Amino acid sequence: MDLNDRIPNNVNLSEDKRLQRALEKWLPNFLSWWHDMGPEGFQQKDVWLRTAVDVGSEGWAHFDYVKMPDYRWGIFLEPAEPDARVGFGDNLGAPAYQEVPGEFRNALRRIIVTQGDTEPASVEQQRQLGHTCPSLYDLRNLFQVNVEEGRHLWAMVYLLHGYFGRDGRDEADALLERRSGNPDKPRILEAFNQPCDDWLNFYAFTMFTDRDGKYQLSALAESGFEPLARTCKFMLTEEAHHMFVGDTGLSRVVRRTAQLMKQNQSEDVRRSGGIPLEIIQKYINFWFSYSLDLFGGEISSNSADFFAAGLKGRFKEQDQYTDHIAAEGSFTMQVADNGKLAPREVPLRNALNEILRREYVKDCEKGLARWNKALADEGLSQRIYLPNIRFHRHVGEYAGHCFDLEGNLITKEEFAAAKSEWLPTTEDREYVRSLMKPVTEVGKIANWIAPPATGIKGKPFEFEYVRL
Repeated sequence: MDLNDRIPNNVNLSEDKRLQRALEKWLPNFLSWWHDMGPEGFQQKDVWLRTAVDVGSEGWAHFDYVKMPDYRWGIFLEPAEPDARVGFGDNLGAPAYQEVPGEFRNALRRIIVTQGDTEPASVEQQRQLGHTCPSLYDLRNLFQVNVEEGRHLWAMVYLLHGYFGRDGRDEADALLERRSGNPDKPRILEAFNQPCDDWLNFYAFTMFTDRDGKYQLSALAESGFEPLARTCKFMLTEEAHHMFVGDTGLSRVVRRTAQLMKQNQSEDVRRSGGIPLEIIQKYINFWFSYSLDLFGGEISSNSADFFAAGLKGRFKEQDQYTDHIAAEGSFTMQVADNGKLAPREVPLRNALNEILRREYVKDCEKGLARWNKALADEGLSQRIYLPNIRFHRHVGEYAGHCFDLEGNLITKEEFAAAKSEWLPTTEDREYVRSLMKPVTEVGKIANWIAPPATGIKGKPFEFEYVRL
């Protein structure tokens, strides 16, 4: 680990002077983007952050106060495996690709650029949230997510610069030119153009959208292009914290709402300054459905091509499957056909996006079980749920059709009539924003959310996680 280099890394960057110069030229552009689009108003504050100092499973991170522009962003890959092989697809068992195979160049670049574009996008979506933090603990977690998204951008830029020549350098520059929500230069995926302007949005985003990232990175960590696989394996180590922030954040909101409901069961929880369960449910419906779109179409020739080439596998390809070729077999799914739902049998490789999506849904359901336990612990009968995977979709077989929360096909008029019951309204969002008053006193927390069970890395909740 060359931690003292201008760009910390474990890829012997100093031995490749051409690549080192290219990345050092990109560095000031990144820092300029960070100052313009990173957390607004907190760049000179000391934040108790974790910084990667190793890639081992134990002791890989160092915690200390850091000003975010001084954070040691870097390029860290899991150690190479001797005699690595392509683990799936038509080239199963062949030596893993150490360079980009010419016939897969465009597909691989597209995969890396799409993943890379999500990283700065989420920072841009969340740049104003610090001003309305519910506690210093939450403020620190926001900034930890932000700086690690910046490091994940570096991970993808390293691959673009290191393996794709001029095209890669141009793509790396473009990653800093697009902007979340900009009508002229939006981010590539629509979920990353949605506003994330309150903390309920933030928790739902990190729960559902970052969890999509877990599954995309896990599929790419199986890749036969070894530099990509090694990059994604280490990114997953950091990604776990992002999902933790969302999962526990929503759980704490649900728990506090339940506590306020118990205090006066005859009153609307709004009168006590809480977030009603029905609004929490609408936010879940919104972000879950947008996150489902990130997996791509249910029937996809791209997924088949990526798998055949050994570029993108299934979730835990080596652990969960014995047939790594998947040339035989099929997958049956429900599709909209002539105004009704009907089963369609699809070749297995063409259904791999949907197979990955189903794994994601099962993981999300575990979070719901934890939140519902919080409701049960407070003695309430109400429960939170996930909408059907066909609800509110903008990509794939269900785009252009309307479905209710149970996945039943309905008319556009029926959807429009019920939309305000299923998705956040302007009034809902304004109410949530009205609660977003900053709480920055050490050990204090906003009324609408419960404190965490524990602090970070052995520190108590009553710790000065950000020095303001």
